[in-house]
Amino acid sequence: MADIHPPVQFEKPRRSSRMFMRVRVVATGKNQDGRKFRETCETIVINAHGGLLYLNQPLENGAMIVLVNPFTQEEQECRVVYLGDAAEKGQRVGVEFLSPAPHFWGVEFSPADWPARPEPTPPN
Repeated sequence: MADIHPPVQFEKPRRSSRMFMRVRVVATGKNQDGRKFRETCETIVINAHGGLLYLNQPLENGAMIVLVNPFTQEEQECRVVYLGDAAEKGQRVGVEFLSPAPHFWGVEFSPADWPARPEPTPPN
């Protein structure tokens, strides 16, 4: 009798470490009904390439939204890459930045694998 093994699934390694941290941000975009929304929400997990947050908007995977950090006024365009179950605080929504932005979150203690902020070039 042949020895049968379940298929091995390899998970892609993450591009940067995740940090469980609550950060208040404002999300704007269009929901799946095509209606514009603006919602203050809170993250669950953050990393240099995006995060997981609670939202109360019906969204679709692949939807584009903009996150605004109200403390720095920095904006980041994001793509919805995960839709979790609805919870008391809202639906868990995973987003990825269109370009890495580890300092968007305002976290001063960046893990070693997050891209460093470029040093300003002194004027000539």
